[in-house]
Amino acid sequence: MIPGMNSRQMKQAMKRMGIAQQDLDAQEVIIKLADKDLIIRNPEVAKVNMMGQETFQIVGEVEEIEKSQEIEITKEDIETVCDQTGVAKEIAEQAIIDANGDLAQAIMSLQEDE
Repeated sequence: MIPGMNSRQMKQAMKRMGIAQQDLDAQEVIIKLADKDLIIRNPEVAKVNMMGQETFQIVGEVEEIEKSQEIEITKEDIETVCDQTGVAKEIAEQAIIDANGDLAQAIMSLQEDE
């Protein structure tokens, strides 16, 4: 806060500058990164609109959760690759693993090998 300004004066000054702030009743905020998730518990979230540009201010208890590097392969995934390429289930499963779970990439790699 600016010294000598009460909250009402601050709100009026922000309004004159084109800044609108709205407090959000968030229960949890999750930020997904490539290698981990940031979970913010008991957050205080403010949505700030400044001349059409929206930003969010978040304060809370941050917990970092590393993402598992294991690839989850379902029976349906294997069957899809088998149906598209005509290969055995073991080969289809290995192709999915090699393609980091990307079925299209697995199918394309198997079709290139033909």
